[in-house]
Amino acid sequence: MIAIEALHIKGHSFTAVTVYLPNTTLLTVSNDRGYIMCGALDITLLNERLADRKIIAGRAVGVKTIDQLLKAPLESVTYEAGIQGIVPGMTGEEALLKMI
Repeated sequence: MIAIEALHIKGHSFTAVTVYLPNTTLLTVSNDRGYIMCGALDITLLNERLADRKIIAGRAVGVKTIDQLLKAPLESVTYEAGIQGIVPGMTGEEALLKMI
């Protein structure tokens, strides 16, 4: 099953997607500039093989809900996210607000 919901943070709109899979759940929150995601996100792949796409993204590990994803510190971010001021350790919500 897939759940999609509108999410508003400090007046800015995002889309939260939860994909329920056997033994795991994929989580992402995005807007038209970038996204944050659970541990399934492969930052190395985005930085190395897809670098030309300049993807703004961050990864939080150990999260099981969208709320946890928003509150958790990011474990890693893409190079492009770093250019936007998004750094490991900031919360998912803080990172999303830098993507507006």
